[in-house]
Amino acid sequence: MTTQLKIVEASIDHLEPIASRMRKADRLEVMASSGSTPHRALMFSLEKSSLAWTAIINGEPEVMFGVGDLNVLTKTGAPWLLGTDAIEQHVRLFLRSSLHWREKLFNRYEVMRNFVDDRNEVSKRWLSWLGFTLHEPMPIGVNGEMFRLFEMRR
Repeated sequence: MTTQLKIVEASIDHLEPIASRMRKADRLEVMASSGSTPHRALMFSLEKSSLAWTAIINGEPEVMFGVGDLNVLTKTGAPWLLGTDAIEQHVRLFLRSSLHWREKLFNRYEVMRNFVDDRNEVSKRWLSWLGFTLHEPMPIGVNGEMFRLFEMRR
């Protein structure tokens, strides 16, 4: 069976299917960064985003991603992505589509930056593959968990 990937504008209807099956690394990152639940983290991210999409894989919402404005004057945005284990199950498909969406975000932003949980190896590899610079880890989690600033300029 051929895997079907469809990217659609993110909707509140996509929150629960993703939150209820969020991959462990993303759940840990959400808890460490904000003390939040997967559902609340997705809701917050969606509400604060200037652009947000959902990846529908084989008819199921699997990944929600987007970017929020950090500074409109300097055109700086904070990219984010939270998803299910489908990210790792369909890694080639996910990687190929990532490059297109990175370029789409740079249509609006000059700089993109955010933080990633230092334990989140899959996300760190993906960010590096996309061309983001990952800085040294620093203790910024709610309980001192280590996070890395990642950033990229157009």
